[in-house]
Amino acid sequence: MSELILTGSKGLQPTNINEAMQLADMLAKSSIVPKEYQGNPGNVFVAMQWGAEIGLAPMQAVQNIAVINGRPSIWGDAMLALVRGSGLLEYIHENPTDTGCTVKVKRKNEDEVVRSFTQEDAKKAGLLSKQGPWTAYPKRMMQMRARSIALRDVFTDVLKGIHSAEEAMDMPSERDMGEVDEVKSEEKPTKKSRKASAAAALAIEDKTQEQSNNTIPAVDFQVLMTQFQTAGTVEELNAIADNAKHLTDEGHKEILRGKYKERLAELKNPPPVIDEDGVVYAPEDATEDIF
Repeated sequence: MSELILTGSKGLQPTNINEAMQLADMLAKSSIVPKEYQGNPGNVFVAMQWGAEIGLAPMQAVQNIAVINGRPSIWGDAMLALVRGSGLLEYIHENPTDTGCTVKVKRKNEDEVVRSFTQEDAKKAGLLSKQGPWTAYPKRMMQMRARSIALRDVFTDVLKGIHSAEEAMDMPSERDMGEVDEVKSEEKPTKKSRKASAAAALAIEDKTQEQSNNTIPAVDFQVLMTQFQTAGTVEELNAIADNAKHLTDEGHKEILRGKYKERLAELKNPPPVIDEDGVVYAPEDATEDIF
C-alpha cells in the first residue's frame, strides 16, 4: 500500500492512504469544518494532501485551504504564516491605507522586493463595485492582494504556486474562462512554429492598433499562455508579453507574469549543447529582461 506522508508536529498524523481517507471521512462528517468540506471527504483528502505539500498539518489544511471556483487556495494570513515558518523571511513591512497598500519583503541573502496594489488597480479590475468584502473592507482586501503578490513573487518555492483565497475569489470561474485550446504536449515546438507564434502575436498587436483609441484590444488569455510556453527567444517572448499588457483581468495578468518569468529563466539559462564532435559548450546568454 502506497503511503501518504503528512508533515506537522501536532494532532492526528495519517501514515498511509487508508488512514488519510479514514480521517478525511471523519472530518467530513463534522459540523465544525468549513461548509465546502462537510459531507465531501474527497475534498477534505485533497486539502490534506495539498497542506502536506506546503507544510500544513491536516486540521490546519482543512481550516486554511479554501476551494474557490474549483481551485485550492489559502487564506492570506496562513500564507504569511507559511513564509514566516520557512525561516527564509528576513522581514516584511506592510503599509495599508485607504488608497492602497505597499508591501516590502526581504528574503535572506536577496534584495528587498516591493509590491503594491492600489485603489486604481482595484478599480481597473472592476473590484471596488463587487458586493461583499470589496465594498465592506476595501482597505483589508487591497492589503491581502499586495501581500499575496509580494509573497508569491519572492517565495515561489515555499508556496508552490498556490494563490491566496482573497485573490481566487476575484478570478473568473472555470465556466467563464472559455474553451481551452488543445495543446499536444508530445510535439516539441520547432523554430519555425515558435517564430510563427511570435509573428501571430505581433499581427494581433498590429491589428488592434488600427482600431479606435477608445477600443481595448481583444487578447485571449489561453492563446497567450500557449505562446509564452512555445517562445524560442527572449525577443519572441517580449513581443508576446507586449500583448499581455492589454489584458483587463488582473488575475490573468498575474498568472502570465509567472509564466513569463519561468520561460525567461529557461531562455536565459539554456542547457549545455553537445556538438557532433562531442564537445560540450554553453549557448550564448539571452538578452536582458525588458518586460
